[in-house]
Amino acid sequence: MPQPDRLPGAPEFRITLPKGGGEARGHLLTEFGENGTHKFLLHEGSTVAAEAWPGLGDHGRRVRAELRASGALADAPVGLERPEATPRWVATRNIPCNSSSAAAALVYGYDASGPESWRTAEGHPLADYLSTGWRAPRKAWLVRGSNVSGHNLVRQLWLKEGFVTLAATHLPPLEESDPTKSALRRFVEDGYEGAASYNQKRGLVEELHGFLTQMRVGDTVATIGDGRLHLGRITGDAAQTISPGGLANLRRTVSWQPDSHPYEELPEEVQQKLSVQHDVVDLTGVLEALDGLTMAAGPTAADSPVRQAVAERPTQRELSLPDVTEALAADLLVHDRAWLDEVRELLVDERQLIFYGPPGTGKTYLAMKLAEYFGGGPEQVKIVQFHPSYAYEDFFEGFRPVEDAETREVAFRLTAGPLRELADLASREGNRHVPHFLIIDEINRANLAKVFGELYFLLEYRKKSVRLTYSGDDFALPPNLFVIGTMNTADRSIALVDAAMRRRFAFVELAPRAEPTAGLLARWLGREGKDLEPAHLLDALNARIDDTGFAIGPSYLMKPGVYRDGGLERTWRTKILPLLEEHHYGEGLDVVARYGLASLRERRP
Repeated sequence: MPQPDRLPGAPEFRITLPKGGGEARGHLLTEFGENGTHKFLLHEGSTVAAEAWPGLGDHGRRVRAELRASGALADAPVGLERPEATPRWVATRNIPCNSSSAAAALVYGYDASGPESWRTAEGHPLADYLSTGWRAPRKAWLVRGSNVSGHNLVRQLWLKEGFVTLAATHLPPLEESDPTKSALRRFVEDGYEGAASYNQKRGLVEELHGFLTQMRVGDTVATIGDGRLHLGRITGDAAQTISPGGLANLRRTVSWQPDSHPYEELPEEVQQKLSVQHDVVDLTGVLEALDGLTMAAGPTAADSPVRQAVAERPTQRELSLPDVTEALAADLLVHDRAWLDEVRELLVDERQLIFYGPPGTGKTYLAMKLAEYFGGGPEQVKIVQFHPSYAYEDFFEGFRPVEDAETREVAFRLTAGPLRELADLASREGNRHVPHFLIIDEINRANLAKVFGELYFLLEYRKKSVRLTYSGDDFALPPNLFVIGTMNTADRSIALVDAAMRRRFAFVELAPRAEPTAGLLARWLGREGKDLEPAHLLDALNARIDDTGFAIGPSYLMKPGVYRDGGLERTWRTKILPLLEEHHYGEGLDVVARYGLASLRERRP
């Protein structure tokens, strides 16, 4: 029986089953399966999980049953040292599979992605050895050329001659027009041995793959030169040539627009992407913004693919916060509407602010209400509470133990925290004009430098991006992501924050003696139709507290239980007096005599 042909250049791949369950091996075939991808040959002697999990489809179950019945899958011997091991099967012959994913499902016992599951001995995924799959009809790219070994190729070559180029001094002649990532990795490993570090070679493979394989005729290309953004359209396939010093060995022809754009006047989302420090960067995420610049630059040819593509795109809506209304001020019982207008302006200008003040002043309540109003609903609001053990891995991203729902195996996987999740949601296409809010309650209770890490930089420089610690992604805070923090000033052990944090946030005080908190309880009592005595007692109490940072906020007395029989006395005794006892601890002061209800009522005029 003739053996199927092995795909040239593709190595052996393997899958290691969990809990020491053995290993499966195989390779790609030149023949294509029914789904249009290369078939896969599972090698004789490969170990296969005997149990079929709920995630396995009917076809996969039928294939496993047929192979089992034919003897192609036999019981694997259980080692004497591990009699409790999960039952496994072993392949008694080579088994052709319709695709790498079908082979992975056969091995695992549940549906899985073959291009990601099968790995080389070095850990490279099978996907690197396949030709490029589906991609967007039109993409956008940044290619840097203003400083290539000290030469400004943008000014000297690209704009004059109609090119975009990439240096590939040590790259050998390429025989295929769309080389796979694995082929490029092999060329880079051989050609740049001793000339580049491991990270440099890995980055070069990604840039070469983008320039040679991912780019297409009709894509938008952008570059920065002399502080201006130049835009054009790729008109030719990649070509390899010889250039002085090897500075421009890879070329694509480009039709550059005659007009350019000052960097300082570019939309913020474009500036963020342009700050990514690679020579080739995928800008498809800001293609709409680039198209807007193209249209603003002036008319192009009527039959231009760029103009036609732009015309088909809906007009991008601008990010804005709703204006403050009288209805909002009335709902929040804010006496001075100008105060709410100022908060809105601070959010528009700074995008980060902190409500600070003593307990009970409604900091968290106000933050949530304003976030829902400005964001358009609770769906755009996420709230977290900081505490002393809170860390960067909890807040943004880190490796966390995660259980697989199908296999019940536990492994450490990179997991997004609330900030990363909200940032990803805010940056989705269609969401970029919608304000999203992160509320950080008790923001000063955590070690802020430890929690924020490199994100400290992004809070101040919203138009830049940074390389993330764990994932290695280039990340920027979306322009439509706003942060509101709350800070308790009564606890002196946590009241202070460093100067770096104060520079990044606008600070808005909520104090019982100032707007909008002053008179809030009286306005609430009036709206609820209740007697105003609690408001007078609270004012008398705060007048006796010398330190305004320990004044008592009205929230303690804005709860239904306060107005049941004995509720006011109970709240005063169990909520308010204990706070003041702690404040005067060690002073020998009779707190009840000074701040008790009876004392306050006696001395009221």
